[in-house]
Amino acid sequence: MEKQATYDGYIKALTDISRAITSDLFIEDLLKLIVMVTAKVTGVEICSLWLVNEDEKPPKIRLKATQSISPDYIKNRALNLDEGVVGYVVTHKKPLILKDVLESDRFKEKEMAKKLGLVSMVGIPLKTKDEKVIGVLNCFTAEPHDFPDTEVNLLRAIANQSAIAIVNTELMVKTRVIQEKLEARKKIEQAKEILMHNRQMTGDAAYGWIRNNSMDSRKSIREVAEAVILSDEIFNDESP
Repeated sequence: MEKQATYDGYIKALTDISRAITSDLFIEDLLKLIVMVTAKVTGVEICSLWLVNEDEKPPKIRLKATQSISPDYIKNRALNLDEGVVGYVVTHKKPLILKDVLESDRFKEKEMAKKLGLVSMVGIPLKTKDEKVIGVLNCFTAEPHDFPDTEVNLLRAIANQSAIAIVNTELMVKTRVIQEKLEARKKIEQAKEILMHNRQMTGDAAYGWIRNNSMDSRKSIREVAEAVILSDEIFNDESP
């Protein structure tokens, strides 16, 4: 009966993560959902998710989400690619299990572990379809724990599903930003043409007018451009 309940919980966890892949969550909400679902199903003390930030030079692995509310754990934390447990998991692309974090030279935050009563942990790589590791899913227990193959396999499945969800969400965000920039550029060009025609301005002068009004009104350049377009449409509609 206990095994069946555990199995049902595993299926529910994978279902919840799979549902997140097709949802329109913001990346912060998605990461929070992943750690909360994982912690609830596995019953671990703390679950956290770290992501590799390749925009930094050299790249860093940063803590992005956890269900823990302890200030000692949720503080801003970052590690190098070759540092600590998460660094090992990222560079070796495989899980790492520690029976006692206080006895491991690889685990760097022993004072925090003592304060929070953390004992065993497992780190699971978040792999994309092309085997690239984009982060690490960490799970801590408050009692000695061996993390049997069934649990590791569940966490692998969750991590892989999570990697897909994260990549998809980041891609959607980037696509949306690009689309918004292209749309803004179109609006600005349209507003410039209106000013050039109605006020006999040059292209540079028209853009300068839009930019100055943006700064004076504390509105974005796109908002000013849209106001110019709307004003022109209203004026033309009222013309006989």
